[in-house]
Amino acid sequence: MTQFDFQPIGTIHSCFKEKFGIPRQSGLIPDARATLEILPPYNRPEAFRRLADYSHVWLTFVFHANLRDGWKPMVRPPRLGGNQRVGVFASRSPFRPNPIGLSVVKLDRLEIDGGQIRLHLSGIDLLEGTPVLDIKPYLPYTDAIPDARSGYAPDPPGESVALEFDNEAENLLQNLNEDDASQLRRLIRQILQQDPRPGYRQGQTEMRRYGMRLLDFNIRWKVKDTGIRVTEITPICVVDK
Repeated sequence: MTQFDFQPIGTIHSCFKEKFGIPRQSGLIPDARATLEILPPYNRPEAFRRLADYSHVWLTFVFHANLRDGWKPMVRPPRLGGNQRVGVFASRSPFRPNPIGLSVVKLDRLEIDGGQIRLHLSGIDLLEGTPVLDIKPYLPYTDAIPDARSGYAPDPPGESVALEFDNEAENLLQNLNEDDASQLRRLIRQILQQDPRPGYRQGQTEMRRYGMRLLDFNIRWKVKDTGIRVTEITPICVVDK
């Protein structure tokens, strides 16, 4: 059998520093941003000529944080509450025979500065450090199929929920500059409206606390009968060694 050896063409620098909290599909969190840094020898400006003419691109990438977990023939999709099994090929689970993912993301800006080439992206669902194998332009006339069937996931997830920030969390936001505070607030709201909890807990109200690392902050929240309350936003201090 033929073996293939693929080399990453670039690395993702993402607002998502851990798996928990990442949306389950791209495009669900418009304010989720990342930079794709192109690696040598692929950082040649001519390879990206006319790419900026496109608004969106397809990224083929590696589920690098799942490599040691192996693949499973049956998986439990969150859209089915995490209680029903389907075949792995009828899902978008990261636990695949070949841990390769495919996402369409918005291309906000193409930056070319000598040997440094970066794609500034939004609407991402990619973890920090994700290796990218390929980039292709998104073509609406062929990539968007309005009458396609979507199996057990016919509609986008997420509902409008009441979201409150405790005083401690509000104080942190007030200490940021206006643009950063506004972006962080929107990003938190968009993520929590997707309910990143495990599938079997979605739709439940509980007093258990949850947390995730987002950008350079640790975010803590709890789910109540009245909605979601963000209890803490704590900066992550990086100590130089």
